[in-house]
Amino acid sequence: MPKLATPTRDQPQVLLRRLTLTHAVLYGLGVTIGAGIYVLVGIAAGRSGMHAPIAFALAALIMGLSAASFAELGTRMPVSASEAAYVEKAFNRRWFSLLTGLLVIITAVVSAATISAGSVGYIGVFLPWEPTWIIAGVVITMGLIACVATVHSISFAGLMTLIEVAGLVLIVGAGLSQGSELLTRLPEMWPGSALSGWTGVASTALIAVFAFIGFEHLVNIAEEMKAPLRTLPRALFLTLGLTAVIYGLVVWVAVTAVPPAELAASPAPLALVFERLTGLPLITLSAIAIVATLNGVIVHMIMIARVVYGLAQQGNLPAVLGTLNRATGTPLLATAIGAALVLFFALAVPLEGLAKLTSQGTLVLFAIVNLALIRIKLREAAPPTDVFVCPIWVPVAGLCASVLLLLLDIVLFY
Repeated sequence: MPKLATPTRDQPQVLLRRLTLTHAVLYGLGVTIGAGIYVLVGIAAGRSGMHAPIAFALAALIMGLSAASFAELGTRMPVSASEAAYVEKAFNRRWFSLLTGLLVIITAVVSAATISAGSVGYIGVFLPWEPTWIIAGVVITMGLIACVATVHSISFAGLMTLIEVAGLVLIVGAGLSQGSELLTRLPEMWPGSALSGWTGVASTALIAVFAFIGFEHLVNIAEEMKAPLRTLPRALFLTLGLTAVIYGLVVWVAVTAVPPAELAASPAPLALVFERLTGLPLITLSAIAIVATLNGVIVHMIMIARVVYGLAQQGNLPAVLGTLNRATGTPLLATAIGAALVLFFALAVPLEGLAKLTSQGTLVLFAIVNLALIRIKLREAAPPTDVFVCPIWVPVAGLCASVLLLLLDIVLFY
């Protein structure tokens, strides 16, 4: 039995259940929708042209398989360091559980560090500071915000998410204001029976998958949801569904507003679309991009701290990391360690290859989680009745899809 961290008289014993469905969905959107869509629009247009929205819909369906697995395991075990807990339950191997938890932390740290480093270009437009100082300022400020009560830090992140999504909605709205072209050109979206069209869609779907990564982090705040058995599955599927709708609309507006070949050649495709449709200065989109990057840092820091805390509660890390602050009810030491790791990677490590490894590490985690659910289901005489339950073919398909995507990604990368 894992040894739990022992709280003192002045510390809360458990994380407080304060998060509603609205908090959870905003957190999920904040950690999923990110700078990736700003780059992927051009790549998608180059690979599949007018068929690009179909590729994003296909990627969402693929991710939906793993989302269902996370929903079932998350309602069975609504705890922090969720992936590690699933592995412990399925395989009863402490080393495997710890390794899984550390993989979650590493991928999140590298992702947050990549976003922090990427914020330099946008923030530098307004503050001509040295990149080192900008990165340090971003990480430290977001780390401090992550230390306050979770309901407050996620509410702050949720506000930033609304601004971030508003930037994409602004592009969609600008496209709709151009008249009926978005509707009259809808038949161009379907590839028909042309093999080349579907080949382009499949190729685009492989990269579009990575634009949806992030929703799975919702399971790591399940312990702080008011009603995780109802809230978590809804939050997972709402996050994935809303992200798919937003991405699909943005991509369709982009390929109808600017020729796909021109989008593919642009280093800032969405900025080009924004300028073409609105005539507004690009500094507007830069400001929104700053919010998007800062939001990406804070939601990752919140998640990193919860995984460290959860591993300590499970007995896989020193108990002191599982203590909570009396005033905020949050794991301050775990948050500080997460912020320090993000700052180190952002300043000291070349991140070009690490960003790719983040995606590959996430696919490994998806495969492990699906495999854990398969093993748990096979050992049961009957499924539980008080949790979200998906058919066993769902984690099997999720495992196959994750492994296939991982192999394709490695082959294409190397």
